[in-house]
Amino acid sequence: MTEQNKEIALTFLKAMGSNDSATAAACLAPDAFTLAKGFSRFAGARHFDTIVGTIESFKKLVPTGLRPDIKSVTAEGDRVVVEFEGNATTSDGKPYENEYCMVFTLADGKIKQVNEYFCTLLAEEVLWPLVEQASADGPQD
Repeated sequence: MTEQNKEIALTFLKAMGSNDSATAAACLAPDAFTLAKGFSRFAGARHFDTIVGTIESFKKLVPTGLRPDIKSVTAEGDRVVVEFEGNATTSDGKPYENEYCMVFTLADGKIKQVNEYFCTLLAEEVLWPLVEQASADGPQD
């Protein structure tokens, strides 16, 4: 089960990192949520629809995808911990190279919870202006 859980977590990260919301969604339990740790506007819980929607919106905000460079994967039972670095370029041409540690909890072959640790200051400085602009522009097809 540990190897299967590692594969699911890595499949999710690859999908998230390449803006593939459909594959990412297939890895998630219907009641899945992420919990971004920290104190910025990116901190807090996000549930299934928001997780998938955020990955979808990154197609415009970070068209290169995060392009995760996996540094380590540790798995024990229903938990998988992945450390990675992102190597992205935003839609306005800025580099976004953050460091992450994600702690996945899985059940029945699906991701139930992800605790996310990353530099929220960098995310706020580079990504938040794009999020605000996208919100101001409204939904687009």
